Amino acid sequence: MEATEDLNFVEGVMQYTEVQNIAKKTIEFIKDNIQPGMTLLEVRHLCETKMMELGADSFWYWDVGAFVFAGDETTLSVSGKEYTTSERVIAENDIITIDLSPQNEDTWGDYARTIIIENGKVVETDNVTNDEWKKGLLMEEYLHEEMCKFVAPETTFEELYYHINGIIEEKGYINLDFMGNLGHSIVRQKNDRIYIEKGNQICLGEVHYFTFEPHISVQGSKYGYKRENIYYFENGEIKEL
Repeated sequence: MEATEDLNFVEGVMQYTEVQNIAKKTIEFIKDNIQPGMTLLEVRHLCETKMMELGADSFWYWDVGAFVFAGDETTLSVSGKEYTTSERVIAENDIITIDLSPQNEDTWGDYARTIIIENGKVVETDNVTNDEWKKGLLMEEYLHEEMCKFVAPETTFEELYYHINGIIEEKGYINLDFMGNLGHSIVRQKNDRIYIEKGNQICLGEVHYFTFEPHISVQGSKYGYKRENIYYFENGEIKEL
């Protein structure tokens, strides 16, 4: 029985890794192809077409494969049920958040990044010259590092919620998520998700996979930041898909 469970675990990780890699490759693709003058609808179309080319057969979150926001829209947090892609055009210097939801059969990917364009080109974090944007990206990386240090299989969703929101506040940022949460379990049906939120006493180790996706800003700023990965535990150690 134990050998079968181990095999199922390995197969599951492989399946989810494959779909998550569709999202990761799509972000790299869009970094190479996004240009000032493009509309957000064009960016969304490029992302969704690329995910299908890479093996997605559908999009699990309200049939939207790519949620795309730019400029002061990056602070918006809306349900997928209510999302519409704006007619905004990407500027020479801009901030864009892309959140991807590929699916293959009933296996999900879930991956988001905030991308910076300066002088018409995508710029990696270390080379961003806009100090506010650079600090926001670095804060996102820091939150993921702190999450990985803090959690164990017996950590509850609520404990993680309070710990990370405490850091967000301490560092002078705010949580923009419209439900106040920081991520959710990865399941087969979207209505079965449980969240990193107040009151959730379920342990992280009781779910197979979960996302961590703090959506943050500085109070009064026009700009928001998001970074999302899927995580799981293997032999008690946190791993990223």
